[in-house]
Amino acid sequence: MKREAAIESLQARRALSTPGRICPTEYRYSPRAFDREAEIVADTLYVIGGLYGNVEALDAVRSLAARESGPVSLVFNGDFHWFDVAAGDFARVTRKVLEHWALRGNVETEIAAEDSGAGCGCAYPLDVSDAEVRRSNEILERLRATARVFPGMRERLAALPMNLVARVGDARIGIVHGDAASLAGWGFARDRLDDPSHRRWVESMFREARVEVFASTHTCLPALREFELDTGKAVVANNGASGMPNFSGTSFGLLTRIARKAFRGPERLDGVECRAVHIEALKLAYDHESWVARFLASWPAGSPAHDSYFRRIVEGPRLCLPALPPMGLGAP
Repeated sequence: MKREAAIESLQARRALSTPGRICPTEYRYSPRAFDREAEIVADTLYVIGGLYGNVEALDAVRSLAARESGPVSLVFNGDFHWFDVAAGDFARVTRKVLEHWALRGNVETEIAAEDSGAGCGCAYPLDVSDAEVRRSNEILERLRATARVFPGMRERLAALPMNLVARVGDARIGIVHGDAASLAGWGFARDRLDDPSHRRWVESMFREARVEVFASTHTCLPALREFELDTGKAVVANNGASGMPNFSGTSFGLLTRIARKAFRGPERLDGVECRAVHIEALKLAYDHESWVARFLASWPAGSPAHDSYFRRIVEGPRLCLPALPPMGLGAP
């Protein structure tokens, strides 16, 4: 039994060192890095993660923000590129996103440079199939070819930070792509957040970072979780994806809104309060038909993105959205 366990452990380590699963050391940072002055101070903050090159979703973000009664600070927290291999789409997404606050996800990090050996940089865990990992690496290579047409934009993407700190009211927010320790970390995935054995790690991240909220994305499925710490309430808000559906039978993305005043409108799906600040998940209703047509123009049947993502784009993932969702955004 010990020999079998050792072999399995060795196989797992080897698998996690392959392109697409490996997490480069340069992706890592200390949670203490968030114990700094906030770069962003706002009354209303939108955190838009996982836009994935969805031009229609980008337009929807701007329309939703325009409905707010006051100014809104927009933060794109990585992977705003992915499916936008058409040169015009790539340039449009880059230009519009960089008008606002932004940090780089694994996609932007990898397309801003030549092959690092990390593949797509997703740091996929072992429960993601090898075929899925291979297709993601192929998508990244095609997107990198598009990015090479825009050397100036590549330089700007490379210069983006891996994290930001914001302050809304009395709440400090760590804005990340992955988690509190890595650009491609999975520590804020919904299954990890619900694992009792993971709680000590979560608590240590908040304690060292000295923030009340972490806003993340990367893992593609949403979670909104509260933690009661000895220092008070803490919240992880993972918006899943802004540019793809997050629930079965839906056709809208999600963004995280953090504000001093609660959102009033049908787009609000869920929310919690922390230090008198509202942390909410908002529907991002983009033009679904136009987005599907744009996707198919670049990624027809048989292409890696179509094989991996088209069903999700048109049907949503296997995650239910209750009629009256409890705190937590959906049931397994």
